[in-house]
Amino acid sequence: MPKILTVELTSEQQAEVRRRLAGRDLSRNERRRLECVRLLGRGLTVPQVADLVECNPVTVRDAVRRFTGGGFDALADAPRPGRPALITDEDLKALGALLDASAESGVTWTARELCDWLE
Repeated sequence: MPKILTVELTSEQQAEVRRRLAGRDLSRNERRRLECVRLLGRGLTVPQVADLVECNPVTVRDAVRRFTGGGFDALADAPRPGRPALITDEDLKALGALLDASAESGVTWTARELCDWLE
């Protein structure tokens, strides 16, 4: 018989899960891991959680292993390899505003012109 995987969350941990899920800065994968922990803490089985969260049961088990091994911080995405992006969020917002204004006035941009503008 397979081992039934459960998570017992304290009331403080349940409150922390709710607080984190209410945040807007979570990645899709971190939100999925938190949901897995939350649902298992409510007594659902791994297959039920996988069905509700629309992921593989292996993903649910991985979320539990991460949580039991390192708590909430272990549910965050690992840093991505490679050079960090040079364009900031402010740059992207300004670019979006420029393109919106240009579209309203009928102005078009080439990729080269946009690169020059960003520099």
